[in-house]
Amino acid sequence: MKDKRGAVIIAVVFVLVAAAIILIAWGQKPAEDKAIEPPTEPVEIQTVITEDFEMNYFSFGSGEETLVILPGASLNSVMLSADAVAAAYAGFTEKYTVYVFDCTNDWQNGYSVVQLAADTAQAMKQVGIEQADIFGCSLGSMIAQYIAINSPELAHKLVLASTMSRNNEISRATIREWKQLADSGDVVALNRKVFAMVYSEAYYGQYKDIFASLEGVGTADDMQRFSAMMGACLDMDSYDELGKISCPVLVMGSWQDNTLSASLGVELAEKLGCELYMYEKYGHAVYDEAPDYKQRILD
Repeated sequence: MKDKRGAVIIAVVFVLVAAAIILIAWGQKPAEDKAIEPPTEPVEIQTVITEDFEMNYFSFGSGEETLVILPGASLNSVMLSADAVAAAYAGFTEKYTVYVFDCTNDWQNGYSVVQLAADTAQAMKQVGIEQADIFGCSLGSMIAQYIAINSPELAHKLVLASTMSRNNEISRATIREWKQLADSGDVVALNRKVFAMVYSEAYYGQYKDIFASLEGVGTADDMQRFSAMMGACLDMDSYDELGKISCPVLVMGSWQDNTLSASLGVELAEKLGCELYMYEKYGHAVYDEAPDYKQRILD
């Protein structure tokens, strides 16, 4: 199973608050452990085109309810891993029709989380989504907050993974360091730092050879885009507007999250008065490590 699991890890990663640098792992349970077989047909990448932006997305499943997945920031687009994502979330396809939205195709410096949420909300409406459960990881969880704040009609429920509403000293230091590494153009140093920070020591050690093989992945354009994403994360501050969120919210994180710091997710949940579930032993990318994470979303 090591080869299959490694293929999924290479395929996708959602990194907390600031950005998973290389897409590594939507889900890593071995195929024989999944109750539902993954889709066999390739997932089609589609594009929402407006006067102001273009945004890629893909969808899978045939359930009556709608789930929107918003990934974290990354060097490489999640669209490159559409088949792996669909396979990892095969267990959702009876209940949901699942949509995965990328960031806008032209991310520039100064592009804020608020603007990205507005663009994503417009894209959701354009593909015919009237209301959805929204699962956001890291940067995606910040986007989800602003969709619920500024387009409340779209948000039926939120699941905010490894999230924050505003920075503290720990998250700010992490994001600034990653942004500086991206600006320097040192892709190996950036990837190495991110991998080591977002995963638990045990998980990182178990898959160190796979992580090492990914350290050099990323172009100069990827680094510039990633730096801009980090800039947006540094400016994130929805705390005083959280009272505008009217739908049910589940916040999930880990007490061992040293990337953003666990306290930021707790702070957000306390401000909302919503449900909070914190794991004990996993890192920032708990959504990749915890074997029961997806089931908790479904429940």
